[in-house]
Amino acid sequence: MVVVFENEDAGSVLGAPEAPYLTSLARAGTSFTDAHGETHPSQPNYLALFSGSTQGVRDDSCPLTFSGPNLAAQLLTARHSFTGFSEDLPSVGFTGCSAGRYARKHNPWVDFPALPATVNQPYTALPSDFALLPTVSFVVPNLCNDMHDCRVAVGDRWAKAHLAGYVDWSRTHNGLLVVTFDEDHGTAANHIATFLVGPMVRAGTSDQRIDHYSLLRTIEEMYGLPPIGSARDAAPITGIWTAAG
Repeated sequence: MVVVFENEDAGSVLGAPEAPYLTSLARAGTSFTDAHGETHPSQPNYLALFSGSTQGVRDDSCPLTFSGPNLAAQLLTARHSFTGFSEDLPSVGFTGCSAGRYARKHNPWVDFPALPATVNQPYTALPSDFALLPTVSFVVPNLCNDMHDCRVAVGDRWAKAHLAGYVDWSRTHNGLLVVTFDEDHGTAANHIATFLVGPMVRAGTSDQRIDHYSLLRTIEEMYGLPPIGSARDAAPITGIWTAAG
């Protein structure tokens, strides 16, 4: 499960008094001290993580459509499964630019119309029985809970309420949680909080430089998928894995 939050510097989250849950969660797994977004603003970072390319996008314009390779198509072709769960998405397959606190700019799978509409699900469709989750799932909180429009403390409370159950389940089911951000608060360094938690991940920190392409490459390698786009030139995450699972 990959969860993407929004627009905060790494130091504003990890170790910050406003984010006790995310800080504790990061300490239970591996936190990356040299993790970066690709660019600003939001939308091209989501595209990079999902498709290995910013697709030439430099803004948050909507709607956009693309026909190239992407992680969901790779997984489906290999007979795995993928679902993106977006909070406040009003209906399955919804293609509108916004609804309530849902924003299409944070939902890259809807930009690839060749994918089945069923990969585009409201967060309310996320199964309570985590054994029914797809092979890979992306979870995108709404514009408040992802910290875009609301304080870090709001996102931290959301994370505790919505991620703790999956983390507990993953300990005995070989599940992996990836928590990352699309970008920082607008700096050139674009330094973001990113950490992985699961029984196959050691507790500690890593100074390996990673970005969204590194995360994509790592997921692809887990399922024997060929890297796409700029993920081909990115090193997969190494040095954090245990013998568990």
